Amino acid sequence: MLDRIRAALPALPPAEQRVAQLVLADPRTFASLPVTVLAERSHVSKPTVVRFCRSVGYDGLTDFKRKLVGSVNEGVPFVHRSVDEDDKSSDIVVKVIDNSVSALLKFRNNAATGAFERAIEALTEAGRHGRRIDFYGVGNSGIVVHDAQHKFFRLGVRATAISDGHVQVMSATMLRRGDCAVIVSNSGATRDLLDVAEIARNNNATLILITASDSPLAHLPHGPNKILLAVDHPEDYDRYSPMVSRLLHLVVIDILTTAVALRLPREQRQMLQDIKRNLRSKRHVRAE
Repeated sequence: MLDRIRAALPALPPAEQRVAQLVLADPRTFASLPVTVLAERSHVSKPTVVRFCRSVGYDGLTDFKRKLVGSVNEGVPFVHRSVDEDDKSSDIVVKVIDNSVSALLKFRNNAATGAFERAIEALTEAGRHGRRIDFYGVGNSGIVVHDAQHKFFRLGVRATAISDGHVQVMSATMLRRGDCAVIVSNSGATRDLLDVAEIARNNNATLILITASDSPLAHLPHGPNKILLAVDHPEDYDRYSPMVSRLLHLVVIDILTTAVALRLPREQRQMLQDIKRNLRSKRHVRAE
């Protein structure tokens, strides 16, 4: 609903634009207020509120609010809201969580399942045949690739996480057909990672890119061994430390790990159970 309102906003009369801004500012409150209060807060007449609802494709205010309430009850965050300097702690908690949930739901709806299937198949084949699976990232993405290495390592496959630029080049140079180079990057513009992608591609390794769809990494020449898992979000990585993007990248890693674990031969999956059993001895046992 909000996407429709934002798209229609420039074409609305000025009075109806004020109603639209009221909805976008706080959809939950809008859905709960009577038309008199809505008109007063928008500085318009009551018929203008109704006309706005019809202008954006609904039968009237009742229909508009009913569908708005339905969306609220589904628990889907309405607005991707930025944190302001004067926000209270309670506001920050709500906004950060809402932003994260909103980004995750959007990614769920837009994820290219065909690309995921190709990536999962390539990683599974590499794991089955003892081929290399190397994860590359720098900065915040370096943290993500180390998490990926930890998860795949527990499956008993040859997984390595590399965040040093020189070592990345050496590692990519040793990749061959059947190996997988998984590159994680928020901006997709890091020179070292672009070099790694080019080297891995020239060595016929499978290139799995976890980055934004409009990034330089994503725009590398297409080929049978290039797989793009596009992760798009509204986060400004030039101004802020990546937060939502990091969560999305970690979710992608979890999807890949889970799917590969389910497709590996039973004897390899047994490795994870054995590791967990042996790790129990490292836990502190409270005395009775």
